[in-house]
Amino acid sequence: MSTVCVHGLGYIGLPTAAMLANSGHDVRGYDVDDELVASLRDGDVGLDEPGLADFVARALDDGSLTIVDEVRPAEYHLVCVPTPFDAAERRADLAYVRAASRAIRPVLREGDTVVLESTVPPGATRSQMRPILEESGLSADGDFGLAHCPETVLPGNIIAELRANDRIVGGMTDAATASSVALYESFVDGEIRVTDGPTTAEFVKLIQNTARDVNVGLANEIARIAHDYGIDSREAIEMANGHPRVDILRPGPGVGGHCLPIDPWFLGEGSDALDLISTARRVNDGMVGFVVELLRELVSELHGKRIAVLGAAYKGNVDDTRMSPGLALARELQHGPEATAPATDGGVSEAKNVSRATSVAVHDPHVADATLDLRDLGDATRDADAIAVVTDHDEFADLDPVELAGRMAEPNVVDATGILELDRWRDAGFSVRRV
Repeated sequence: MSTVCVHGLGYIGLPTAAMLANSGHDVRGYDVDDELVASLRDGDVGLDEPGLADFVARALDDGSLTIVDEVRPAEYHLVCVPTPFDAAERRADLAYVRAASRAIRPVLREGDTVVLESTVPPGATRSQMRPILEESGLSADGDFGLAHCPETVLPGNIIAELRANDRIVGGMTDAATASSVALYESFVDGEIRVTDGPTTAEFVKLIQNTARDVNVGLANEIARIAHDYGIDSREAIEMANGHPRVDILRPGPGVGGHCLPIDPWFLGEGSDALDLISTARRVNDGMVGFVVELLRELVSELHGKRIAVLGAAYKGNVDDTRMSPGLALARELQHGPEATAPATDGGVSEAKNVSRATSVAVHDPHVADATLDLRDLGDATRDADAIAVVTDHDEFADLDPVELAGRMAEPNVVDATGILELDRWRDAGFSVRRV
């Protein structure tokens, strides 16, 4: 099989490297984070992803995966580095993509293939990677292959989806496309579809996530309208979806992760045609404010109250806090609406010159992040005036409302995820609201 160097060993790069290694390739995993490299060499993957630790350990143990601290020559270079979101400019920060390109350049050889998997605005493979790689003296028109193949996996099911999901490949040349397809065919059971170039492949990934964001925006707007009529939006949506041509998604506290809240803005970097898409972004970002409204219906004056926010991860049963609605809710409760915009690192930002109006304790059984002030469940809910459940962890569905009611100052709960059996909570004396 082939030699592969995977650049970036985070949520996508590490599982991809392990998948390639367990599929017979000789894989070198490279990352600029020295602490991460050391941890991986010790077998600590540092990610709460089912099955990943054993999957990585198997590849490390048999030598098919080697964690390296410098870029090595390889027949394939897969770039899986972060593309942070510049919230102020609503643009992609492609510094890591450019840095990876510069790291590949000295070891790039004729006949090698470079594949960008990171999510980027349309045109980035051509405009950002190609010029840097061609400073090697080789041309992407024929000397080496350059392609884009976006990842499409969901945290919590990454290993299965790396194999099962369809992939899209767009190369700068037919040869680059063919070379990339050959690599992915070695482990992908889904269909591998090819496009006429990397820009289309970049565009497809972005519109996939944008479609989901817009659809969630519709569900969230329905939830707010239903609330004004005193209707349970989830019951109404379930009934509406009984029609064969209707498929409305579920409402929630907002949209998190590194894809849905960000990709719509990446999509629009080279176009001024965003309209419906930007409206959906505004609706989804505004759901944190709606959760605050529901809390106010239960606790009329939030000033000086204690609120327990259950959920720092952006989705259930994972430890990923990027663009977390739960952390955004904690910021807004503490500092007001002006602090709702997510911190660029996904953490809890500190708004300046804003008085602390509410005491907030955040609990998450899956997240272990020393930079966040997380509490255990007992501490978070003790003497609380209300609970806001904003992540659909399995553990939260199994909470004992009787026990919690005995610990709290007032038994109030807002279920922003639809995970709670509300009748159980009402029977335990809770006043309830649900998104």
